[in-house]
Amino acid sequence: MKALQFTGSLPRYALTLALGRVSRRAYWGGLSCLKLRDIPEPELPGPDWAVVRTRYAGICGSDIGLIRLETSPTASAFSSFPFTIGHENTGRLEKVGANLPPDLGPGRRVVVDPLLPCSVRGIDPPCPPCRAGEFGHCENFALGGLAPGLLIGGCRDTGGSWSPFFLAHKDQIFPVPDGVSDEASALTEPLAVSLHAVARAVRHGAPASGREDTTLVIGGGVIGLGVVAALRYLGDRSRIIVLARHEHQAKIALAFGASEVVLTSGPWEERLGAILGTGFHRPLLGRPIPSTGAGRVFECAGSVSALDAALRFAAPGGEVVLAGLVATPKGIDWSFIWRKELRILGTFCYGLEAVGQDGRPTAGRGEPTFRMALDLLASGRHDFGGLITHHFRLEDYRKAIATVLDKRSSKVIKAVFDFD
Repeated sequence: MKALQFTGSLPRYALTLALGRVSRRAYWGGLSCLKLRDIPEPELPGPDWAVVRTRYAGICGSDIGLIRLETSPTASAFSSFPFTIGHENTGRLEKVGANLPPDLGPGRRVVVDPLLPCSVRGIDPPCPPCRAGEFGHCENFALGGLAPGLLIGGCRDTGGSWSPFFLAHKDQIFPVPDGVSDEASALTEPLAVSLHAVARAVRHGAPASGREDTTLVIGGGVIGLGVVAALRYLGDRSRIIVLARHEHQAKIALAFGASEVVLTSGPWEERLGAILGTGFHRPLLGRPIPSTGAGRVFECAGSVSALDAALRFAAPGGEVVLAGLVATPKGIDWSFIWRKELRILGTFCYGLEAVGQDGRPTAGRGEPTFRMALDLLASGRHDFGGLITHHFRLEDYRKAIATVLDKRSSKVIKAVFDFD
């Protein structure tokens, strides 16, 4: 079968970095670390495993960061090369091991939680974070019965969704409800990321600024839009302001529950400041400094400019939730954290969420983020499937990457590889 893999070749890595200064297409060209190649179809490694036939595989911002060599080199310690890319997924069970429950038979529509913590790696007893349901904090992502990897799509043993088939452990598999379309189910993983970010913020309590009535979401992509939907789903009644790049993102943000949207064109800082009711201080050098801001800020764009805006437009004593991925940011003024005593909350993937639909922490271990995401999809609140704007064959991956990187003209929200 064909699979789109990342080779991890250091000579290719170095050459691509050099050529990338001339043309960004070098990152997915013939000399890059990205290769479409023939590999064997996966076989069941044991009774706890299944082979999943991919229907849709999402193209995530972190996948693009990997291809453009923007991912922190520290991630290589938790990867095994070569690996098939792709962690956003939906599909059907093709082959199942003897230990899977009866409702997970061949042909069943499923989504797969891509995390590879202790239970998936056969490590017993599990590490303390896994016992607590904080699977994203697992201490054993490079140990156990699998090659190193945080997720499918970064582990050579499991494969990834950028191929017709990949492997999943029984603990990773979630049935898709009958009322949820294949298109909507393809958004389960990014929606789980958004729900986890909101749930972690809820569990950590209100920010100390006294301005918890205002939430700023930076980024109008799938994660930012998912955060808006998740906030409303979990009962948040604050004024939600979204900072987005494109008009087509703004329309969806308002439909999902945003109160107002500010586009990052023209004097956007002045417009955002007016909405937040803040004045500005003018330093001798550098950008204007807001005197106050939003009590809670979700950074969902994963860019240096978005991180800068999050730190500057958070109110003193406020909270900045990092849901985007900025690997090695340069030129960021970290003094805002110190001077404004900001609380910084990182979020990674998913786990067990002890948060109810009233937006309050609940007793006990909570439920899996993926189940919460599927419940939200099944609720019919929004047309999540409509967020998929572009379909590509795997063989057309170069066109797919270029389309995702050119959001202004392509108006892409979510692009997927379509294996039908």
